[in-house]
Amino acid sequence: MKLETERLILKGINENNTEDILKIRSNPEVNKFVKRVSPKTNYDALQFILTIKEKVQNNQTVYWGISLKDQPNLVGTICLWNFSEDRKTAEVGYELLPEYHRQGIMSEALNAVLNFGFDELHLQEIVAITNTFNENSKGLLAKHDFILLEGKKDEGFPDNIIFSLKRLAGNEGI
Repeated sequence: MKLETERLILKGINENNTEDILKIRSNPEVNKFVKRVSPKTNYDALQFILTIKEKVQNNQTVYWGISLKDQPNLVGTICLWNFSEDRKTAEVGYELLPEYHRQGIMSEALNAVLNFGFDELHLQEIVAITNTFNENSKGLLAKHDFILLEGKKDEGFPDNIIFSLKRLAGNEGI
């Protein structure tokens, strides 16, 4: 499932992306606000890719690698996952290598994924969870009209805050 924007190609990941996934998911700056076990080797990254491929096949997630149109390497990832049982709500997750921050890349990718989620998957709400200290992520979500859900907690992650974007009734676009 490929999405294209003016500057980007969002595409499924596979075994050929092992080194890129290792680079992205093991980057200390990327992981600064994320609690996860990051891959240490190509084998770890490959295991992650195989897990994602299985979750995509089982419709548990929609996951894209982000690349610039003029280069094949992935510079980040973005996904819709954590779908509600009725498949009307999903969570968006994203990460981008630091050298590509502040260039509008994630904003462009997020816009494409939001449109896909609302228009193709017919979601009613897309949720985003970010760290309260991650100013870049909070700014990105504000730019895309996400609303902070005051008082809503991410169980087990006290530094996280939760945002929501709901599809407007009768609005076919964002």
